[in-house]
Amino acid sequence: MELTREEESALKGEHGEIMQMAYRILVATGEATDADKLIPIEWAHLSGVNYNTIGDAGEEFLSNISKIARVSVKTTLNPMGFDIDNVKNYGLDENFISKQLSIKNSYETMGVIPSFSCIPYEIFEIPKDGTQVAFAESNAAIHANSFDSLKTNKESAFSALASAIVGKSPYSSLRKDDSPNITINMKVKNPNELTYGMLGFFAGKIGDTSVNISGLAEMDKRQCKAMCGGMGTSGTCAKFIFDEGDSDCEKIDFDEKEMKNVHDELNTAEKGDVITLGSPQLGLDEISDLTSMLKGRSFKKRCMVFLPRTVKEQAKKIGYTTELERAGCEILSDCCTCLTPLINKENVDAVTTNSIKGAFYLKNSNGVDVNLKSLSEIIQDETR
Repeated sequence: MELTREEESALKGEHGEIMQMAYRILVATGEATDADKLIPIEWAHLSGVNYNTIGDAGEEFLSNISKIARVSVKTTLNPMGFDIDNVKNYGLDENFISKQLSIKNSYETMGVIPSFSCIPYEIFEIPKDGTQVAFAESNAAIHANSFDSLKTNKESAFSALASAIVGKSPYSSLRKDDSPNITINMKVKNPNELTYGMLGFFAGKIGDTSVNISGLAEMDKRQCKAMCGGMGTSGTCAKFIFDEGDSDCEKIDFDEKEMKNVHDELNTAEKGDVITLGSPQLGLDEISDLTSMLKGRSFKKRCMVFLPRTVKEQAKKIGYTTELERAGCEILSDCCTCLTPLINKENVDAVTTNSIKGAFYLKNSNGVDVNLKSLSEIIQDETR
């Protein structure tokens, strides 16, 4: 991989220990992905925030480097493990709370924006088409490439942090022009957000770095996010290309049979003890829709709604949060359905959700069963 004289000197440690560490990560990543060089980025989005995922080693690492490391580009942050406003309501372990707050403080010390959101594309202004970014959150990377006309690889927690410190990323894979090797023909009629989530999960399993999809109608935000969230859980594929024209690549149908296969893989319960909405987190438009759907209705069981803090503040001003709380919703910001200690197998047997991403992590990481339904079915079956 070609490096400039300044990059070579940083790699040798001539610009300090932190820069040397960051360049080592980027060069190793670049060599593993056949990168030509390092290129500047304008925005990094970091994972590695939840104490459940990075543990004591991650917390200690961040605490140590935050004493001297600073990010050099706009850098935003994934959800953590709880909503800091109501953490006392959930009986969490004090060690978890302490370590999570340490992680939060370390990132803030390094100059990271404490967004605690997996949908940065909805709460920050999108740069011009073709802008190079470094997104570690899987659904955000796919959304950036597929819907926002940005360019990012599916970054790891370490590579995104290194990119945030240096302001550069390896020029490889999806940062270059790419050609899908598979076209998926959408054959399911009248798809909802759950259908699109299953399509994404299917595409992520069979795709390489990108897939072409044909036969799609215009999607709303919930459906776009569902597709990105589903794709991000099942493989390394990180981009949808939408092309109705003929192509020479292999063609595979996503039909009722394939959809049922995905549903059967992730749906492990006939009903849930708790309902979760927001994986990826809900944006303001989705909160507005949910409020309208719940008009005059209320949930028959506990319903947890996850959204970014900035969206919660907007929703509160409009009056949406009052309506949702009237309907029995617990509204949580700063955290997400996935990997949160707020939901665990010790107090929950099964969760009802409309999220493929949420279903995957609830089943595989939290160890709880999942009842998959579309949002309209949840409203119909779980409210009165």
